[in-house]
Amino acid sequence: MSGLADGALARAGLLDARALEAADELLARHADGSIQTVRVVFADQHGILRGKTLVFDALASVFMAGLAAPSTLLLKDTAHCTVFPVWSGDTGLDADMGGAGDLLLVPDPSTFRALPWAPHSAWLFCEPHYKSGRTIPFAARPLLRTAVERLADTGRALVVGLEVEFQVYERLDPKLAHGESSMPGQAVGTRNLDQGYQFLTETRYDRLEPVMDELRRHCQALGLPVRSMEVEMGPSQFEFTFDPADPLTHADNMMMFRTMAKEVCARRDLHATFMCRPNLENAAANGWHLHQSLIDTATGENLMMPPRANEPSEAAHGWIAGLLEHAEACCLLTTPTVNGYKRYRPNRLAPNAIQWGRDNRGAMIRALMTPGDPASRIENRVAETTANPYYFFASQILSGLDGLTRGLRAPAPVEHPYDGNAGRALPTSLLGAIQVFEGSAFLRRELGDEFVNYLARIRRSEWDRYHLEISAWEQAEYFNLY
Repeated sequence: MSGLADGALARAGLLDARALEAADELLARHADGSIQTVRVVFADQHGILRGKTLVFDALASVFMAGLAAPSTLLLKDTAHCTVFPVWSGDTGLDADMGGAGDLLLVPDPSTFRALPWAPHSAWLFCEPHYKSGRTIPFAARPLLRTAVERLADTGRALVVGLEVEFQVYERLDPKLAHGESSMPGQAVGTRNLDQGYQFLTETRYDRLEPVMDELRRHCQALGLPVRSMEVEMGPSQFEFTFDPADPLTHADNMMMFRTMAKEVCARRDLHATFMCRPNLENAAANGWHLHQSLIDTATGENLMMPPRANEPSEAAHGWIAGLLEHAEACCLLTTPTVNGYKRYRPNRLAPNAIQWGRDNRGAMIRALMTPGDPASRIENRVAETTANPYYFFASQILSGLDGLTRGLRAPAPVEHPYDGNAGRALPTSLLGAIQVFEGSAFLRRELGDEFVNYLARIRRSEWDRYHLEISAWEQAEYFNLY
């Protein structure tokens, strides 16, 4: 092994022997110069990749000592505004993150991917730590790993499959004028690649196949287990589905997929968006459906396979009941934007209440569980596709595990999910979700006060900017009347 074992990360125990061996191997494998630059990145609180690009020859130093990045990257809202007082004596956080000082990015060599659309470049995912090496309680990837380990301690593992909806539009106006470079920048001008509301229509797929194929080939080149490419409900709306994997793998995969789609499309003068409900005429809402099965790690048995028809297993009862009990509190983790709450409407293939049903796409949780079927699972349809996958998956593990631990039982399944009495309503606004999240004793116990206060502050900043903005509705309603 090279001198990596003598580096600061190894000495601090932040890279173990297996990681160091993998780092040595990738440095040797790419010593031919085929990779010239490495994008050293991490998933921020919004599920956006941030980081720096290094020449390949500098990569060994990252495995030895990590990489410094400004701590304010973890303190920003979606407009890239820093919402914590970093220039005051008290940032409101337990740890010192004042003065825009540095974080320590610790690389994970298993995430190294050559980028097929930028073949001289590669990704390397990192996890942010305090400069001391201590784990940051709101860092996304470690938070999910901790949840996965807690479930593993009970002899169980979660397997997840992804259904991801998004749109790809032709980009007509990139909005690059100086006055359009605001915080956030102005929305680009677009038009559809094809008309819509012909769900799964073959001729629509054929028209979109050039884009579908390019995204599919890049998925496969990155090692993402893409399963299907589908024409979704609305104009220019796509859905990609992915074979099952463990939560940490699929959280990384979701980060790669969203970023790849946006980068590849941008190079083709296209605009890929995972926004929940684009404010475009006739546009359909995007949802993220998460399939979940629970596995006995000793036997490999699918614990959600029911013993008899229409009778959930004990594990399925507890898991579903836990997800239902904590759905409101977890909405800030599954539906993190102002826009996402405008998807929760009746009769739109999206949930508006907290309940479960058997093979019912109107219910929040759709159960697909049959005796003898090793693929028995549930599908949670609550999330929007902007969600930070690490936070989202952690919320499912912690909620489901709570239901298992307490021996909760799911209520009777609903047959008519849009009836007014079919279940508790989901929050109707980001503000409502923030308030439930802040007041959740469960999340404060499971994730800690610092995490809850941190994320609530960031999302409240976004809510304040939203509701203080004078809207077109207000102008039309009052400007002439009064």
